[in-house]
Amino acid sequence: MSYLRVWRFQVKAEWEAQFERVYGPQGEWAHLFRRAPGYEGTELIRSVDTRGLYITIDRWNSESAFLDFKTQFTDEYHALDQACKHFAEAETNLGDYLRLC
Repeated sequence: MSYLRVWRFQVKAEWEAQFERVYGPQGEWAHLFRRAPGYEGTELIRSVDTRGLYITIDRWNSESAFLDFKTQFTDEYHALDQACKHFAEAETNLGDYLRLC
């Protein structure tokens, strides 16, 4: 069972390519997450119908693994978050989920 963190982003048109590089499975966020035990991967999903609309899904082996990551890498997490703020017009946490199968 995986613990999933799901976010929705409405990205400004001029930043879409950079957003995809930073938030994709090989991007800066995934690179930071990989430094922590329990990280299982990131998915980046782009809407077919709405330009600039993206969903990210970050997979962890447990909620505690994610919380440990947040504790250990607080400064790096906040620095990267600040560096990426200009990409999106809107950013929404869609919640945390468990993958059951």
